[in-house]
Amino acid sequence: MKKLSLFVLSILLISLSSRLSAQNTGTLKGTVTDSKTGEPLIGATVVLEGTSTGASTNLEGNYTIKDIEVGSYNIQCSFIGYVTQTKYNVVIRSTGNIDINFELQEDVEQMGEVVVTANPFRQSEITPLSRQKLSQEEIVSYPGGNNDIAKVVQTLPGVSGSVGGFRNDVIIRGGAPNENVYFLDGVEIPNINHFSTQGSAGGPVGLLNVSFFEGVTLSASSFGAQYGNVLSGVLQFDQRTGDDQNFAGNFRLSSSEAALTVEGPLFKGSKESANTTYIASVRRSYLQLLFGVIGLPFLPDYWDYQYKVNHKIDKYNDIYVTGVGSIDDLAINELDEFDAEQQAVQDQIPVIRQRSNTLGIGWKSRFKDNSGYMLTVLSNNYLNNQFQRFEDNVNETGLIFKNDSEEMETRLRYNLTKFNGDWTTTYGLDLINADYQNTTEDLVNNVTFGTDLNLFRYGLFAQTSTRLLNNRMGLTVGLRADGNSFTKNGNEIYKTISPRASITYDLTADKKLTANASAGRYYKILPYTTLGYKNNAGEYINENTEYIRSEHLVAGLEYLLTKSSRLTLEGFFKYYSDYPVSTIDSVSLANKGGGFEVLGSEPVVSNGLGRTYGAELLYQQKFTGNFYSIAALTLYKSEFSAGDDANYAPAVWDNGVLVSLLGGYKFGNNWEVSGRYRYLGGSPYPPVDQQATLNNYPAIIRDYSRLGDVRLGGFSQLDIRIDKKWSFKNFSLDLFLDIQNVLAQQQPSEPQFGLERNDQGEVVSPKNLVRVDTNADGSVLPSIGIVINF
Repeated sequence: MKKLSLFVLSILLISLSSRLSAQNTGTLKGTVTDSKTGEPLIGATVVLEGTSTGASTNLEGNYTIKDIEVGSYNIQCSFIGYVTQTKYNVVIRSTGNIDINFELQEDVEQMGEVVVTANPFRQSEITPLSRQKLSQEEIVSYPGGNNDIAKVVQTLPGVSGSVGGFRNDVIIRGGAPNENVYFLDGVEIPNINHFSTQGSAGGPVGLLNVSFFEGVTLSASSFGAQYGNVLSGVLQFDQRTGDDQNFAGNFRLSSSEAALTVEGPLFKGSKESANTTYIASVRRSYLQLLFGVIGLPFLPDYWDYQYKVNHKIDKYNDIYVTGVGSIDDLAINELDEFDAEQQAVQDQIPVIRQRSNTLGIGWKSRFKDNSGYMLTVLSNNYLNNQFQRFEDNVNETGLIFKNDSEEMETRLRYNLTKFNGDWTTTYGLDLINADYQNTTEDLVNNVTFGTDLNLFRYGLFAQTSTRLLNNRMGLTVGLRADGNSFTKNGNEIYKTISPRASITYDLTADKKLTANASAGRYYKILPYTTLGYKNNAGEYINENTEYIRSEHLVAGLEYLLTKSSRLTLEGFFKYYSDYPVSTIDSVSLANKGGGFEVLGSEPVVSNGLGRTYGAELLYQQKFTGNFYSIAALTLYKSEFSAGDDANYAPAVWDNGVLVSLLGGYKFGNNWEVSGRYRYLGGSPYPPVDQQATLNNYPAIIRDYSRLGDVRLGGFSQLDIRIDKKWSFKNFSLDLFLDIQNVLAQQQPSEPQFGLERNDQGEVVSPKNLVRVDTNADGSVLPSIGIVINF
């Protein structure tokens, strides 16, 4: 209540001051280019939809619109011979407006008198379906997201997160969290979370700054041949280019962190705009302070940083340098008073210290005759993970598990794209040098080893796309093959040949109804934690493993209800083979990676099978009439086997039903109310083997033979967010109240066990494992955030 009172008081004070110093107009600028060649379009018209306010692009393809009344607009861009494009829900402030750039597609229609509806959701021929996008405004104003990009992504159709844990896993259509790949402006990054699970990608808190993004694109079940080592989804984070004219930035304070972002030109001199720009940020958590005051048993402490520098060499050549990194420390908090549940958490949670860093350099060169372009990206990923569990976590004594490891990858990606009439052809290669060093002491399984592994990975691909039948049909075919220098069959690249194809066809002449389909084969190498595992004799016993193989079939329909809304229906099927199966637990590794452990550091065999299949219905309306919405229903089944002759069992990601509703309404005077509702069906979990756990406590031993016998209850949550924006002469201010779990629904959780203790917290002798009661009440979690744009 005190926080809410301060929030209301702040609004009243700022409202009063705004009467004296409000700035009611802002400026919008950006560029317009050909989406295919990247050539600037001179004389393109950019207008605020429904008004006469606009501007035309200059010789460099740039436009500037001044004196725009603050508020939210749809921005429309048109040019003779090109399809008109609209950017929805663009917020104009007095300061802090990001560039709105357009990439227009050439209009090759020859439809006579038929009126063709411009499709704001139009997909490419390469990924004609299972592809979703979020704009910058949708990302930063997402209800319940707390400015966490991993949580924001979970609102997309077919995407769920872990239930019953402090996790940020991205689970796409029943696949495991480590089946996805992530790209930051063409630079592959290994994970998007702090305190990440090594060998997987999930963690409790996202490490990417939402202020950086121009947009986010998810491709599920349908990827081009340029993407390797992926089985479920490709997430592309498109970062903004820093302001080329003025210094700008924002400061953000939320319920868990403080963030500062700055951007501007470099070496501008007396020119109107600079050829070199930068954008950089740093974020600092104060969760460790809040958790300490509340008395929670663990203290998550993190920093992260992100940056990007762009330089325009000339009209045809651009280079950029980008990077992101984190410093993570998960410490144990000694409890002042005994609490059975908190004590069990304190006993079992690991001590984690991580350092991660990604650095990438990209060069894009357009050919002067507009016949194509090439993109070269050199990058380096680094992760240092110190993961330990002790009998006494507070004093860090009685070691029971230790993983002290370093992963480093140096990558070279080269893509060459050529245009030949209606055909677009892309060739490329990926070269990766990987180093993995590890010291492991596992007292539970009586394994101790040290690893110093170096391996070389490579991939080759080619694909071509075109439009046929008077532009009504789009067709893409591609081929990829991958290899490595470590596994026994790694250089037999004929075993990883990956054919891929997609087709799209306009069923009606006005392009309102479209049929889409894709089919492909995909391969993924096992994580370094698995490849680098040794037995006590010092042997790489997983050297004989195979690439995981998956075949995807997807088909669907898309119908444009209006110029800004659509309805889609898709069916999907994924079949897995050669999935690694743990010889210790007799379970597919697809059912691991959703907790705080090291995924895959164990002996495995490549004989597991798996399948996920289902259907997805989506309705989406872009910002129209002050309202926007997304509604999605996914029905699916996810199951894996523990061997090629074993029966299928439900996967731990088998929620069965996913419902996602997102919507918002913008009132006058820059007020906005938005909400998100999410429902996930109950997921199975492996019960605790109580006798084995008692013998090895605080290690928790699962009985995977009973996976599918018990399930969590269904999970639903409603989040509401209220935003208010003010604009002043030299800065603008955004305040928001975010209320999570408005309906106070209890989050389902697995039964928790700990050692029996007396009222003073002392372990009862002889030792006995007992179930620990957890708080059964759902909690409403209000939080306040502030963003100052300058």
